Amino acid sequence: MAPPTTSRDIGTPIDRNIALELVRVTEGAAMSAAPFMGRNRKNDADGAAVDSMRRSLNFVDMDGVVVIGEGEKDEAPMLYIGESVGNGNDPRVDVAVDPIDGTRLVARGLPGGIATVSLAERGSMFFTHVPYMEKLIVGPKAAKVIDITDSVKNNLRRIAKAEGRHIEDLTVVVLDRDRHETLLEEIRSAGARVKLIMDGDVAAGVMAVMEDQTGIDVLMGVGGAPEAVLAACAIKCIGGAMQARLRVVRDVDQALLDKEGLSADRVLELDDLVGGDNVFFAATGITDGELLEGVRFLGEDRARTQSLVMRSYSGTVRYIDAYHSLAKLRLRREEAEAVGVSALISGKAEGVEELAPG
Repeated sequence: MAPPTTSRDIGTPIDRNIALELVRVTEGAAMSAAPFMGRNRKNDADGAAVDSMRRSLNFVDMDGVVVIGEGEKDEAPMLYIGESVGNGNDPRVDVAVDPIDGTRLVARGLPGGIATVSLAERGSMFFTHVPYMEKLIVGPKAAKVIDITDSVKNNLRRIAKAEGRHIEDLTVVVLDRDRHETLLEEIRSAGARVKLIMDGDVAAGVMAVMEDQTGIDVLMGVGGAPEAVLAACAIKCIGGAMQARLRVVRDVDQALLDKEGLSADRVLELDDLVGGDNVFFAATGITDGELLEGVRFLGEDRARTQSLVMRSYSGTVRYIDAYHSLAKLRLRREEAEAVGVSALISGKAEGVEELAPG
């Protein structure tokens, strides 16, 4: 099921920081997935995160439609593309979710797994069935100098000049894939440093625009198209720049391009990937990484999470360290389920907000 036709009519203005509500959603997903860290049970971890995220999203005061989700309705029983989430009240928003960005990272106990959700005005998020995009992401200082159609060396030269540094000072993050052999040769021959990652496309994109905190200056290479939209939401909040192009990695990808009438030559700018002035992004660490610390289970049925929360309208970026009573969270969930799911989703149950998890 495809999401509604894209429109630039932004509808109801969003006058509150929904990202502060979304962080409860990502915290719950992270804590649900974290017990599976390093246990090589990728599907179980993802299933737990999806279940928690969907349940929590339906407490959020919004009329949301999933544009970036777990897949088509026949592939994903929850958080599928086109699914309605929230309690149905205004504002009307597009929703992008990645319950676990880096499922293999969590399953293997490796750094960088996060849970993330983004919102934007209805009709403002880019949607395609083509699964891969080439991406070029930089921070605010180099935002005006990138050109994804130009060579790697020329881009790195301009980025270094804009940053007031040498190319040798730059660190470029790239997914560790065979398809990037030529790209890696070009980066190394230009003199820049390389950081290879196994997975975690969204987190890597965010790190590239927060270079002062992460030490990552540029993201280059081909990764997931859904992850590109989520990263674009964060970049819209922080500042920086992103360019992307749809890419044919498998034989079936060209047929998808043709069916949607899209071109691999078109350069997608940040505003093409997510429009409007009210974009919200929240992420919580599952496993320790350079962007966020992972979930810590502290004993006495307590846990600690670290999250990143942003809103484009204000440009505010918050780090939130939270301590959770797991016993109380389980009790609240049981109380909420006793009231009845349909009543909760419609917002008609007495005390619905008080029963919201987290």
